[in-house]
Amino acid sequence: MKISVLGSGGWGTALSLLLLENGHQVTVWSYCQEESDRLKEKRENPMLPGVMLPEELALTADMSCVKDSDVVLLATPSFAVRSTAAQLKELVRPGTVLVSVGKGFEKGTSLTLSQVIRSEVGEACPVVVLCGPTHAEEVGRHVPTAIVAASEDKQAAELVQDIFMSPRFRVYTSSDVIGCEIGAGLKNVIALCAGVIDGMGYGDNTRAMLMTRGLTEMARLGLAMGGHQRTFAGLTGVGDLIVTCTSVHSRNHTAGEMIGKGMSPQEALDAMGGKVVEGYYAAVTGMELAKKYGVELPITEAAYEVLYEGKSVPEMFHKLMTRRKNHEVEDAWV
Repeated sequence: MKISVLGSGGWGTALSLLLLENGHQVTVWSYCQEESDRLKEKRENPMLPGVMLPEELALTADMSCVKDSDVVLLATPSFAVRSTAAQLKELVRPGTVLVSVGKGFEKGTSLTLSQVIRSEVGEACPVVVLCGPTHAEEVGRHVPTAIVAASEDKQAAELVQDIFMSPRFRVYTSSDVIGCEIGAGLKNVIALCAGVIDGMGYGDNTRAMLMTRGLTEMARLGLAMGGHQRTFAGLTGVGDLIVTCTSVHSRNHTAGEMIGKGMSPQEALDAMGGKVVEGYYAAVTGMELAKKYGVELPITEAAYEVLYEGKSVPEMFHKLMTRRKNHEVEDAWV
């Protein structure tokens, strides 16, 4: 198949290499000519050090590469998805399968990334969400991985499953698009908080508490928006939460750890050197969606108050630990 990947960051590059190894014709689009030229010259992406880009992998800054593609991956940061989709809709042919591989929400609208793509491209192309417990650094090094292809279009989801499946990359399908995307987006906030508690010097008990109650928040919001409970027990729920809260590759965890050690949120973002910390922006969306759907997200609220309202980390941690007593299972004894 002919496949175009829009976005030459670490994740887009890692997926491109996987598709190339599976025998597909792959072109990677960069947002600027300078970036594409550098990749052509070095044949290496600095976000995936030591992983070489074969000559067979086409590199371009011309989005017209999508015109005769069977599948197009959107692998840009969340803030660039709408502008990329707007350009794409003028070029892509009807029926082309569009695959959203980002994790996050659109700032200002609280839309998931597949909703952003759909709002720009319309109904002419099926949209599939590809998400799960994945780090580009490991996929690029052939570390065994499993992921989910979610779509309302069963045939499109199975097509994406087929093109990505390999002995090192297992793909499951799902029809629960909103559940998968809420898990993928909100877990970034919980991962940032996991970094905070590690930076504060707390231990395994605290991390387990945060992750478990964070999963409850993800499921609570996802169910309110029409997702399925079982999704949050799977790869895009607890699976993605585990990998993002515990891995050295997690930007959210890294930024959170600096905040936990005393940096201000802005200082931590600056120290990331331009790397996108999706959890910082997802905290805003989480609060907007919580208000819209009438659900409680106490960890997300605490993160928001630290990140945007200047509240101190110890103050917010104390607030969480001294909330009113409650049942663990919300419908207990009902």
